[in-house]
Amino acid sequence: MPRTFVWHRSRGPQHTEPNTLTTGMVKITQVKSGIGQTARMRATLQAIGLRNHQSSVVKKDSAALRGQILRVRHLVKVTPIAEGKE
Repeated sequence: MPRTFVWHRSRGPQHTEPNTLTTGMVKITQVKSGIGQTARMRATLQAIGLRNHQSSVVKKDSAALRGQILRVRHLVKVTPIAEGKE
């Protein structure tokens, strides 16, 4: 069976932040477009609430949200926000 996918070292994120689950809220900012990505990744961006490039949403941190972020980690930037700020 021929290989249909070849992983390249130069492709993908050079460094991703560690998965640190917080008890508060996180701000998720889309830093790269979903164009050219798989339909599953585009659907995950929509499920998170990101509509287009450079949009941001504030959500409560949870294990389910972290799973979604893990799927599109090369397209988004996650920053924890302090209580009372938005």
